[in-house]
Order: sequence, then structure tokens, then C-alpha cells
Amino acid sequence: MPDVQSMVLEFVNKLRKRKIEGSQATARCTVELLRSVISHHRVPHANQASALIDAVKAVGGQLVAANPVELAVGNVVRRVLHIIREEDLSLATAAVAGLDLLDASDDDEDVNGKGIGYPAMSAAVVAAAARSTLRPPSLQTLLEGTPESATVPYTSSSGADSESKTADKSSITRKLKHDVIEGVNQLIHEIAGCHEQIAEQAVEHIHQNEVILTLGSSRTVLEFLCAAKEKKRSFRVFVAEGAPRYQGHLLAKELVARGLQTTVITDSAVFAMISRVNMVIIGAHAVMANGGVIGPVGVNMAALAAKKHAVPFVVLAGSHKLCPLYPHNPEVLLNELRSPSELLDFGEFSDCLDFGSGSGSPLLQVVNPTFDYVPPSLVSLFITDTGGHNPSYMYRLIADYYSADDLVM
Repeated sequence: MPDVQSMVLEFVNKLRKRKIEGSQATARCTVELLRSVISHHRVPHANQASALIDAVKAVGGQLVAANPVELAVGNVVRRVLHIIREEDLSLATAAVAGLDLLDASDDDEDVNGKGIGYPAMSAAVVAAAARSTLRPPSLQTLLEGTPESATVPYTSSSGADSESKTADKSSITRKLKHDVIEGVNQLIHEIAGCHEQIAEQAVEHIHQNEVILTLGSSRTVLEFLCAAKEKKRSFRVFVAEGAPRYQGHLLAKELVARGLQTTVITDSAVFAMISRVNMVIIGAHAVMANGGVIGPVGVNMAALAAKKHAVPFVVLAGSHKLCPLYPHNPEVLLNELRSPSELLDFGEFSDCLDFGSGSGSPLLQVVNPTFDYVPPSLVSLFITDTGGHNPSYMYRLIADYYSADDLVM
């Protein structure tokens, strides 16, 4: 059995040292770690959901603190918490529904004079009976020819009732963890397939002989454009280079290797070239609850240019990038500064970087932000793995993925 705590500490170190590149890889690793935490957590007979929620929150808090800029970590932690709450509510609803059916049948039996001598069943037994009716019959039941619902006994023995309660509590605990882990597995599958789900919609948005502008490097954008090319769409792509890391160069090489006509431009040339463009398509680092977008540095300039020339500005984002927080929330860190060495060679500018006489600070300062923020007023359309959405609808879409109790961890 793996040591879960050592797994958590190892992943925390990876997040702190920025060893995991990309929101999708980070989100998937986070969910897989949380699945291990849930699987190995010993759940008490009472308040199983609360125990799982506390365990996930404890680990999630460490992960978020390790890299607060990577909002995908907090997003998937909240998604897992929402899954736990939903599965617990589902079990409780099934138990209540079974109890209502039992009360109705008891009333009918009392009226007919046939209900005498049968004691009321406990809530745990009722819940087990309700679950068994929803579950496919087991192989043993099929071989014996006995319906599974008949295996729930009516008994007046206090000892047997005590054993039944203990068994039912254990069954409910296993059922909750089983359902939660299944939900987490489905979330992992959703994250792994988000690129393909988004790419399937490319042919609906990219048309013949269009010119597409993008900025930086994004696998989602790459798969989206290539999917349109595979559908026999002929178009050209302008790629802004994304200085100072020049991620656009990497994207341009990938596009050319896949057979797309590609033109690399400087970031400062976006306004000059935007009049030739039919659509701007970019990948997002995160989508906030108000419909604002956190993207690679320079993307706000592209959004302003698109707005000025009435060019649609389209954002591609998987559901794991939908953040339930607003940009003004204090726990949201919108940016981080990268090394100045990406901009300047210290050898050439060593004289400028010397401390001024008596000032206590260098005469030349270098600021190298990683992200830009694009307000929702500049966004035309969001394309997620669930379809296309207007910015004004994003808050409603995000509300379906998260619980209000989990916004602050």
C-alpha cells in the first residue's frame, strides 16, 4: 500500500518547483492524487461524507498553497468535493425514497389486515433495499433464481437487527467511497479527453479561406486547428511569437508539421495584421466566474485589437479551467513574475543593473509577467468540451461544477 502522505509531499514539491507544465497535466495529476487519498482514507460509520470532505480539503489546501497561480489545482479539488457532496446526496435521496415506499406499503397492509407481526425496518436496511433495487442483480442471485430485494430480511430478533445495522453501515460506507471514486475516474477521463471534445467543434467555427490569429503555444489550439484541417478546411494561421519565451515558435513548427499554412509575426505586429484576420483563437490559463480570461502575456493586446476591428475573439478552455472565483477575490493570484534573464543578458546590462549611489536600488529594473487578464467584454465566445457559450453564461455553467461551500478552502 503506497504511503499517501509521501505522495502528497512529493506532488507539493513538484508544484512549488513548477516541474509540471500545463494546466491539463497539473489537473490530471491532482485528481489522481486525490483519488488515492480517498481510496486509502479510513471512513467512519457516521458522517462519511464529512470525513472525506475534510481529508480532501486538507490535501487540497496544501496543493493550492504550493502553487496559487495554477488555478486548475483548486478547480479540480473543488470538483472532487462537489462529487462527494453529490454522491452523498444521491444516497440520502435513495434512502428517503425507499422509506417513503415502505411507509406506503405498510399502510396498505394495515388496511388489509396483513401487516400484523412485521416490525418496521431500520433506515439503514431501507437504504440497502433501495440501493439493491437500483443495482443489477448479482450472479449468485441469478443462479439461485431469487430476487435480490428478497434478501433483505424482516426480523424481530434484536441480535440479528444489530448485525444487520452493522452490515448496512459498512455497505453504505463502501457504497459512498465506490461511487465517489467512480465519479473521480469520470473526471479524469473528462480531463484527458477535453482536447478531443473541443477539437470536434472546429469545423463549425473555422471556414474556407479564413485567416486565424493565435498567440503563444496551446495544445488545445493546436488540436482545434488541425481538426479543421482534417475536415478539408483550407485556411491560414498567423502566430504571434509570444515573447520573451517565444512559445509561438513551437506552435508554428507543430502547425507546419501538420500541413497548415502558417505565418509567424511579432507581438507588436498584432495591431498591424488584425485587419486581415477573420478570427482570433487563443487558449486560456483559466476562465473566471465573471467570464474574464487569464491567458499568456500579450493576449489582452490581441483582444483589444480584435475589439477595435470587430474581429471575433474566441477562447478555448477545458472544463477543468473554469474557476468559480472572481478576479477580485483575495485568494486569486492573477500573475507571477518570471526570471529577468528571459529578457536581458546580465553580462551586457551588468553596468545598468549596478546599484545607484546611495539609492539602495538598481537603476534598471526588469518586469517579466507570465499572464494577461482579458475582461469578459472583449470575449466573443467560449468553446469548452461541453459546447460554445457566451461570456454572460459562464457563471451559470461554472455553478454546475462546484458547490458554494467549497469556494474557500
